[in-house]
Amino acid sequence: MRIIRDYQFVEQQDRGASVAIGNFDGVHRGHQSVIDLARAAAPQAPLGVMTFEPHPRAFFAPDAPPFRLMSPEARASRLEKLGVERLYQLNFNAALSGLPPEDFARKVISEGLGLTHVVVGADFCFGKGRSGTAADLQRFGAEMGFGVTIAPLMEHSSDTVSSTAIRTALSEGRPRDAAAMLSHWHRIEGEVIGGEQRGRDLGYPTANMSIDGLHPPAFGVYAVLVDVLDGPHRGSYQGAASIGVRPMFDGSHPNIETFLFDFTGNLYGATLSVALVDYLRPEMKFDGLEALIAQMDGDCARARHILDAEAPAELRAST
Repeated sequence: MRIIRDYQFVEQQDRGASVAIGNFDGVHRGHQSVIDLARAAAPQAPLGVMTFEPHPRAFFAPDAPPFRLMSPEARASRLEKLGVERLYQLNFNAALSGLPPEDFARKVISEGLGLTHVVVGADFCFGKGRSGTAADLQRFGAEMGFGVTIAPLMEHSSDTVSSTAIRTALSEGRPRDAAAMLSHWHRIEGEVIGGEQRGRDLGYPTANMSIDGLHPPAFGVYAVLVDVLDGPHRGSYQGAASIGVRPMFDGSHPNIETFLFDFTGNLYGATLSVALVDYLRPEMKFDGLEALIAQMDGDCARARHILDAEAPAELRAST
């Protein structure tokens, strides 16, 4: 997959794509349906996605609480797995956000990227002040020579599939409900960083990762599937992870600490992808280390049971 970040300097091989436009945070089922429409609209054209960095919401409200389900790197990895060949990850800045809707259609979509077809959701807004609608884009496409498909909002059970609904499920400790809307496990990806090594002292060495910038799931302990994406220990593992501030040790900054079952080795600097499968319990403060270790023993036994009981095909289907 090729990543294009500037619509003003585009190689010929990156023009002519059929593109789904949106933020694609989480790459959920609704996003995937829009991508499928882009694939079907022009089967001979490269399949593309247009998105924006930073996320427009973060650009306009930089001090707002973290809300993202995915880092840009995790999103790119997920899109590539779906067969996306061109990722137009445009720099969202004052100049781009200030373009009137017609200028965005002409300068970015038509002249800049030379797109053949675009697909947007029914609630899509674009241009300065979010003043352009999906219907406006359809009209501009007819005038400028690119096709436009408007995708209906997707329903899942009684609720619309959305990043907001997924964030709610994660906040309430319902990772399986989030996975049903995503069509894959919700994953936290990042580099393993140094910690205080308390887990090692307790007999449970953990791989520590930051969750800065991401929407925090419910704090507590989870049964997880772990992919080590690089380094000498690359592979897939089962484990248990704690997300939160570690109240037993008076922590204040949330992170994720993952214990990999049946693993020995050094993971510092490696990139991990941790899939949340089941929420086991909330964060707790214990009377002493013995009580904490006993609880960790129980947590890991329960996580092993949950993960071993999963049919391998089901686990693969929700990777």
